[in-house]
Amino acid sequence: MRSARVAWRHSLRFRLALVYTLVALALISMIGLGVMTLLLRQMDSQFQTRLNERADTLAEAFLGGGQNLGKSPGGAGTYTMIIDEKGQVLAATPSLRQYEKAPFPFAGQAEVQLNGSPARTATRKLGDFGTLWMALPEDALVDARQSATRALLLALLVTPVLMLIAGWWVGRRALADLGAAADLADRIDPTRSVATLPLPAREDEVHRLLAALNRLLVRIEAVQAREKQLLGQIVHELGAPLTVLKASLTRASERTHDPEVMRAALVADELTFTAQDLMQLARGHLEMKVAWHFIPAVALRGRLDRLVPGTGFAGDWGGMLLCDPDRLTQALRNLLANARRAAGPDGTVTLNLTETADHVTFTVRDSGPGLPAELGERIFEPFISGSGSSGLGLSVARQIARLHGGALTAGNAAEGGAEFVLTLPGAALGDDEEEAAPAEAAPSA
Repeated sequence: MRSARVAWRHSLRFRLALVYTLVALALISMIGLGVMTLLLRQMDSQFQTRLNERADTLAEAFLGGGQNLGKSPGGAGTYTMIIDEKGQVLAATPSLRQYEKAPFPFAGQAEVQLNGSPARTATRKLGDFGTLWMALPEDALVDARQSATRALLLALLVTPVLMLIAGWWVGRRALADLGAAADLADRIDPTRSVATLPLPAREDEVHRLLAALNRLLVRIEAVQAREKQLLGQIVHELGAPLTVLKASLTRASERTHDPEVMRAALVADELTFTAQDLMQLARGHLEMKVAWHFIPAVALRGRLDRLVPGTGFAGDWGGMLLCDPDRLTQALRNLLANARRAAGPDGTVTLNLTETADHVTFTVRDSGPGLPAELGERIFEPFISGSGSSGLGLSVARQIARLHGGALTAGNAAEGGAEFVLTLPGAALGDDEEEAAPAEAAPSA
């Protein structure tokens, strides 16, 4: 049996990898934003400190009379202007000469645009002479902000992909033992001895889970053993009384030819087969022996008519059948009994026989509600029933069909109700096959 594979989007390792990736992404985002914010604040603080230091140096140089502001004493990239008490620009660096002898244009602005670049400003009092205004370009600070933002965005885009791949690989290795155990569990046949799952070398959560499953399997096997033992004891206790009852009813029917006694004898005969089937089931598998006979189809019809009164028969019953009469009667009786239960006392049950050169087909139809769609093929499993019965009859019927080289299928008829089709190989055999079939067949159970 091939083990079922879980779709990748539903697999545990994918979910673990996805959760791991989302958690890692959230942590990286928070940590990255925090680090970038702290870094940019430090850079901003350093820039402001540098601006203040330059402003203080220029003010000291002017008051000391040892510098010429028109020659940019603050260094390259520094903008300076001297403003008098009336707000007029007295002097400026060469790049700002257009503002000289004019009103100061940047009053109260902490940041300005100069020559297409942002610049931060600072002012210093020059005693009674006026005010020193200075601006320092922020190009480097802006570039640093943009670089940090791009780096964070790239990390947020690349990291989830790498995390997902790494998490998938790590999860695959970590859950490899669990996957192997699942594959082995798929191959366990519950009708035989329940095998335990291999435990991984690492005593982790997977080891603990598989160990718990092994203990559960051992308990299940013990319960199954007790159930089989109890079923075997019950069948054994029923076997002897049924054998005596069958023999007594058979002798009584031969003496009296009473129809009711003959019907009771057939029922006792069927119960004997059912008890034997239950015994085989108690041993862990359903095995039956087939005794081949060449019988008229009408004889089979007579037995079924006595076992399930009210059955309607259709088709051609004038031919011959190669089968085990007792077993085939048991299979068809099970189908007809289930159909009668489903149809109710006022419903109809029909058994149709059609024969070709290759196949003999029995079709059982009823006027009941039909088969539950959710059961599907499970309706042929032991103790699964859609009509209120014990659930063993359909399983036995399919087994009998297969022992005859045929098949049993179930469905719902187009006009309503359930439909069971039992197909057997045709009786057109060669001389050698006709002689070999009885010789190879086992005696009737």
